[in-house]
Amino acid sequence: MSFVDTHGTVLAFDLGLKRTGVASGELSLGIAHPLTVIQAESTDARLAAIGTLVAEWRPVVLVLGLPTHADGSEHEMTRVAKNFARKLESRFGLPVFLVDERHTSTAAESELHARGIHGKKNRALADAVAAQLILQGFFDARLTA
Repeated sequence: MSFVDTHGTVLAFDLGLKRTGVASGELSLGIAHPLTVIQAESTDARLAAIGTLVAEWRPVVLVLGLPTHADGSEHEMTRVAKNFARKLESRFGLPVFLVDERHTSTAAESELHARGIHGKKNRALADAVAAQLILQGFFDARLTA
């Protein structure tokens, strides 16, 4: 699916079993911003929180980070993310794109550390910044496609 001339909001997620980072961006601008972190340990609670964001932001596309090993091979969280993507698509009726998220958490922590944000505040923001990096990767890939 191509979004070359499409406008609208995109929400992106860095899925975690306890925390899920959320970022937002506009297709026409191609710039991602960290938005929030969802604290939820169950899929139902996570989907409910995302439902609130979908109602508020009215996205046209959802993006979900796809975790893999460094060599690109799948592991348990890869399967969890793929299953969650299907649930997002089914529940919200929006296209869901999976984006390679290798190294985004490490890059997010490094970026926050470079800005002087450490400790608990770093952990609280790292997931949202990781979601921002996932979304920016989606935008950047769209521009070079």
